[in-house]
Amino acid sequence: MENFLLWVFYVMTFYAFLPGVISRTFGFRVFKRGKAEKEIALTFDDGPDSNYTPQLLDLLKRYNAKATFFVVGSHAEKELDLLRRMKDEGHDIGIHNYVHKSNWLMRPRTVKRQIEKTNAIIETATGERSNYYRPPWGIVNLFDYSNLGYLQIILWSSLFGDWRIRVGAERLQRRMMKKLRPGEVLLLHDCGKTFGADKAAPRNMLIALEAYLEQGTQQGYSFVNITQMIKLSDASRKPSLIKRTLISLWLLWEKAFHAAFRLKQVGESDQPSFHYRVTTYSGQTVEFAEGGTIGKGDAVAELHFDNGMLSRIAARYKSPLAAGLRVIREVEHALPQLAMQLAEDPDASDIKAVYGVTMIHRGADRLGFEVFRLPDGLFARSTNVYLRLLTKVLTPSDSGKRQKERSKRLKDASSPRMLLMPMQRVRQYAAAGLSNLQEGTADLLRSPVDRAIAGAADESSAIGSKTTAL
Repeated sequence: MENFLLWVFYVMTFYAFLPGVISRTFGFRVFKRGKAEKEIALTFDDGPDSNYTPQLLDLLKRYNAKATFFVVGSHAEKELDLLRRMKDEGHDIGIHNYVHKSNWLMRPRTVKRQIEKTNAIIETATGERSNYYRPPWGIVNLFDYSNLGYLQIILWSSLFGDWRIRVGAERLQRRMMKKLRPGEVLLLHDCGKTFGADKAAPRNMLIALEAYLEQGTQQGYSFVNITQMIKLSDASRKPSLIKRTLISLWLLWEKAFHAAFRLKQVGESDQPSFHYRVTTYSGQTVEFAEGGTIGKGDAVAELHFDNGMLSRIAARYKSPLAAGLRVIREVEHALPQLAMQLAEDPDASDIKAVYGVTMIHRGADRLGFEVFRLPDGLFARSTNVYLRLLTKVLTPSDSGKRQKERSKRLKDASSPRMLLMPMQRVRQYAAAGLSNLQEGTADLLRSPVDRAIAGAADESSAIGSKTTAL
């Protein structure tokens, strides 16, 4: 019996207790407080309720406040119209299990079924699936981190005991006023039908919330849903000292690399997009779609993106898609410059192609490059590892959903590709660039490149180079 109890103790400790403590105390794999100047996130659990939720939506509408509703699936399936109204009025809808039961008391498979069932109800009502999950009582188990990786777990920074009617509206209001601070994620309840709650408790919550909204509005606060709070937090997040140090060291290494291999800058800007060097091709023989081949020993112009440019783009654009489109725009302006410079470079008179290596390669073919898989080997594997590490350094340290999305994109484009542009295509860029310069316009190759950008937007793509990736 003693051994059995000890075994139960160990299981409960590692399955339930420790994961909950780590998440609540250290914020591991959860979002529980934002970084904002004058914004507060309102979140409501346990609904929807046919009586109190409509009153709450009316109140939020009066103050132009947005919120996030973590719905219990068994309640939500009876109130599909309320779910539609939440979405139509700009609120987020999250998952709070199908029944209000702790994850500690359910097997991982059961938790997953509860979530999927609730998400299907949300999708039926709104046409969209939810990306947010709040476990009942904020309790996670060990397997939630892996099984629910596609969802952002949302906890809270402040709760007030508003599920108990004996707290009263006045005392609840005082508690809430102490948390009238930017970045707060408030937990309130719009339903009192769950275990341990009082059915009439949301009445006090509505009274206290109205006073809170009134005071907050007077002080210039905005009330936002969790999507908006996460975006604000990401925008205000600065790279850590370690990351800034790594970037500085990496840029110093780039200067040494350029000096050692005598790379030439494209254009005269103090913030160039490209560098290149004339070298010999050492890969397998490749046949171009437009005719001609390139083989081992042939001269090529090896391209390298400027790492300072990529660092600035990564710091400015939090969305990988936006950053990718910005890189495509840099390519738009730099390729004609590169082509004209190669035409005037005596060292490049015999080159047969422009060459580079990239991990994220979709969209390159729309710019005139031909894309080839690198033969498996030490070079391909080491380049893959390097580009992954570089992307980790460059990009902001996002949490939850966006971090998962970035990891998935990197996994989908896991092997580097070789990019080659034959010289006949390069000469077309040079001719178009010269023509546009003579006409006094900066829109180099506007029509084909704009089509390339549109295509890249469809593919959510970005282009990297042999020594850099985005």
